[in-house]
Amino acid sequence: MNRLANERGFTLIEILVVVVILAILAALVGPRLFGKIAGAKQKVAAAQIELFRTALDTFRLDAGRYPTTTEGLKALRTQPSGLDAWVGPYLTKAVPKDPWGHPYVYRSPAEHGDFDIISYGADGDPGGEGENKDIVSWENR
Repeated sequence: MNRLANERGFTLIEILVVVVILAILAALVGPRLFGKIAGAKQKVAAAQIELFRTALDTFRLDAGRYPTTTEGLKALRTQPSGLDAWVGPYLTKAVPKDPWGHPYVYRSPAEHGDFDIISYGADGDPGGEGENKDIVSWENR
């Protein structure tokens, strides 16, 4: 019994102080971490667009042209009908969506070169700033 009398637990005040300290730390650190996540998603989108560019160039070497807008990026995985020179697949996995879950926009012929690839960012709409900024193939060259 003497051993139990010497043991002491945490008081309610001590527990509340620890909870307040943890809340303050979360409030200070949380926004910085979420800001880094947005930037990381933009970097992932740019890297995926670069991967598509390499696969599209290989497609062009084999087929003599880039996929049309109608054929889209899926032509990198599945042979378009009537294209006998296709030697793909040119991507090892299915064409991914952008980091925000939206499909990439592909156009060929395009306004900014042989093809355009666009991720419209977090909002999925053209234009925007910050996390909503468009990631485009012609600015990554």
